[in-house]
Amino acid sequence: MQEVSKSIPQHVAIIMDGNGRWAKMQGKERLQGHRQGAGHVRDVVEWASDAGVKQVSLYVFSTENWRRPKFEVKALMALLTTLLPLEISAMNKKGVRLLTLGDLSKLPWLARKSIQKTCNATQHNQKIDLILCLNYGGQQEIVGAVQSFCQSWQEQGCSVEQLAELTVEKFSSYLPRKNILPVDLLIRTGDECRISNFYLWDVAYAELYFTDCLWPDYSREELQRALDDYASRERRFGRTSEQVQALERK
Repeated sequence: MQEVSKSIPQHVAIIMDGNGRWAKMQGKERLQGHRQGAGHVRDVVEWASDAGVKQVSLYVFSTENWRRPKFEVKALMALLTTLLPLEISAMNKKGVRLLTLGDLSKLPWLARKSIQKTCNATQHNQKIDLILCLNYGGQQEIVGAVQSFCQSWQEQGCSVEQLAELTVEKFSSYLPRKNILPVDLLIRTGDECRISNFYLWDVAYAELYFTDCLWPDYSREELQRALDDYASRERRFGRTSEQVQALERK
């Protein structure tokens, strides 16, 4: 198996912010910004794949985005429904597998059908995973994991002593993360410095990168700057620099 470079993040998560502001600056409606941003996804995934990234998560629609105007939510769902199947051929050609994270049950039926069709059609691709986070919230994800753990604990008749043995590693197995790697690098575009309820479990040790570039203007150069910044950081996970360097020499 080919050795993976530690300087390349294996999982990059992106908060795609700035579609509305981009449209306003162009004198266009907000929905034009969303269309421009959606059409940009293919390029970003390809650039990440070329750089050696194995998974890219995109924060497409949060649990809080239902609060937006109804016409905007409807238009976003229509974009998802229409564009995803059109990308199947390109995804198969580039080796892109589609995965999802979040509660899809709240999405319109046609959107769910489109997502499932694309997931099925790309399930054997192995070069890079595109993870669409839809109706996703980090707090909700952790609460769901607690509920799953409590149900399992009750069904197995565990004691209070066994509960005391619960570890971070054991608890993380209750998160709905099948086939999803821990986030190494979290990027937010649009000149905002917030996490916005995205991958809260992983953000404990993910590297954070904020850029003022609006998502529709995101370029290969912008992505490379984020990757270069990541490569320049020392990920210590609580250790000292000397300990990390000693481990790397082994």
